[in-house]
Amino acid sequence: MSASLRIDALTKTFEGASTPAVDAISFDVAPGECLAVLGPSGSGKSTVLRSIAGLDVPDSGRILVDGADVAGVAPERRGMAMVFQRPLLFPHLSVLDNVAFAATVAGQPRREARADAEQFLALVQLEGFGARPVTALSGGQEQRVALARALAARPRVLLLDEPFSALDPELRLDMHDLLARIRAQLNPTVVMVTHDRDEAATVADKVALLQGGHLLQHDAVERLYTRPRSLAVARLMGGRVEIPGTVAEGVHTSTLGRVPAPEGEQWPDGAGVLVLRHEAVQIISGDAPPCDDATITLDAVVAERRARGARAVLELVVGESPSTTALEAEVAASRAITAGQRVTALIPRSACAVVPLA
Repeated sequence: MSASLRIDALTKTFEGASTPAVDAISFDVAPGECLAVLGPSGSGKSTVLRSIAGLDVPDSGRILVDGADVAGVAPERRGMAMVFQRPLLFPHLSVLDNVAFAATVAGQPRREARADAEQFLALVQLEGFGARPVTALSGGQEQRVALARALAARPRVLLLDEPFSALDPELRLDMHDLLARIRAQLNPTVVMVTHDRDEAATVADKVALLQGGHLLQHDAVERLYTRPRSLAVARLMGGRVEIPGTVAEGVHTSTLGRVPAPEGEQWPDGAGVLVLRHEAVQIISGDAPPCDDATITLDAVVAERRARGARAVLELVVGESPSTTALEAEVAASRAITAGQRVTALIPRSACAVVPLA
């Protein structure tokens, strides 16, 4: 159930549109890897998935599965299975016969197909549900059946089109855990579309981040958070600390001061924006620890505190007027830090990245 997938310069413009839905997008998915195609509405992520499945025909570009171009191959002959946001189960069939459907249509004897289907129902933790009508299932159970039906087809590539987005938060977490167990047991190649960066970070090995039909960055999840290639990537990944300045000889200079590039990295000279995750900013309310070359130590004042459930976000002001810099930090809600309080902010140099100004 594991195949390599390559998308090469995929372009698609829909009739009547003035701009492409996807524009020369390229990325690779290794066998057994889970790739999240992430982006806001209208970014082109569903068009990419539908093109892979054969439901949309691209204007140009190639889709290669284990090195073979599947252009012109009918969707049902591509060796893929797709799970949609809505389960799309057959209401006239039992749970078991829904899961056995693909094998039965392919000519497998009904008894064998149903026996295999029982195994896939067990895999999605629905043992004993086979005889039930699908109309008796909850939303979460319906998606488990849809996932079992897709897996029972033994696809070379499993395609997931926001299948968990309509579920309650707790059910979504359960489905994320289930997908992790399925990956551990079957090692399928997975391409999943989502608009939720937290979901992408939870389930995927790598992320292809799209905006306006363009691929902004294809990278490991951690690198999209900590090493974005542009301001657009940093913002789409939830970054909230942006400090404009200039870089000369590997040092970014701004109202924050002089920040050297992390060990082993090079920042190009010129205008650049220092970006970092607010989670990386550590707050010390007592005496500051001794300075070291790996950490930036800043005196700050808490301008505002905002509740975020078990956490709290602090708006910090560094420096004296008029040359002040705004930072954000996150602390446990139990921390007794209030607006107006003076604190020390510690920022690891390794958490800093510089991206172009525009």
